[in-house]
Amino acid sequence: MRGAGVRRCSGLIGMGFAGLIALAALTGSVRGEEMLYPLSVAVAGDDALLVADRMLPGLLKLQAGKAEVFFQGKKTFRTPLNAVRAVAVAADGTVHAADSATRDVFKFVDGQPVPLTQGKIGIPVDIAFDPSGDLFVSDLETQRIWRVPAAGGEPKEVAQLAAPRGLFVDGAGRLWAVAASGEQPLVRIAADGSIEAVVKERVFEFPHDVVVADDGTAYVSDNYARAVWKVAADGTASKWITGEPLKGPVGLAIRAGKVLIADPQAKTVWEADSEGKLTPLHQAAK
Repeated sequence: MRGAGVRRCSGLIGMGFAGLIALAALTGSVRGEEMLYPLSVAVAGDDALLVADRMLPGLLKLQAGKAEVFFQGKKTFRTPLNAVRAVAVAADGTVHAADSATRDVFKFVDGQPVPLTQGKIGIPVDIAFDPSGDLFVSDLETQRIWRVPAAGGEPKEVAQLAAPRGLFVDGAGRLWAVAASGEQPLVRIAADGSIEAVVKERVFEFPHDVVVADDGTAYVSDNYARAVWKVAADGTASKWITGEPLKGPVGLAIRAGKVLIADPQAKTVWEADSEGKLTPLHQAAK
């Protein structure tokens, strides 16, 4: 997720972690070239991507089909990025991450995570940036979207939303949000906190993330449906990509007009062209 001049995306799947955590604890740290449970993907510089991998736990840098560890978190609860949910890259290239283990969002300074709110977010699941560089953060626990100063500080409430997940700021500076449990599952939020419904009925099964192309078309990942939906300007939603090889799409991003999809069930980041054809940018070693 994202913003005007911002390259980013993120997402969350909140189910089935216990067994995976146990397995990761037994096997130890993941090798740099592996991808275990990618939840979120963000576009960085030099054609690189950053991936939030819940089971690393931490961030991977993906470039030319090869992944390496950007930041390795610890398997100790309440340590930074132990339960990473999303990664985002600001317009100036600063990397940010959302982490529910520490109830905070972090920015990276000299390769190290610096907390921005001192644990004042509940369950942060996504990040987007407004044109000034401040952060929007969706909080699944408090059912709110918060604004956090770029330099850090007290979160300020932007809006209340049912199960807020994916966030995106489009080229016009408008904040889009996924409301996973709402009767209006895709909305736009104005600067005064007023909410405008984009999709006005529950057509999605379990939506996670949203990105918006330059032509105004929105794309929504739907984990349960194993699909990515296309949403027209009038709010009409239709399945764009569905079924194999998608297994459980979560996080989305856009790069050069192509949609990037983090798929933790497939242990893959996909790139979708304008026709919806998928190319794996990375797959975990078997």
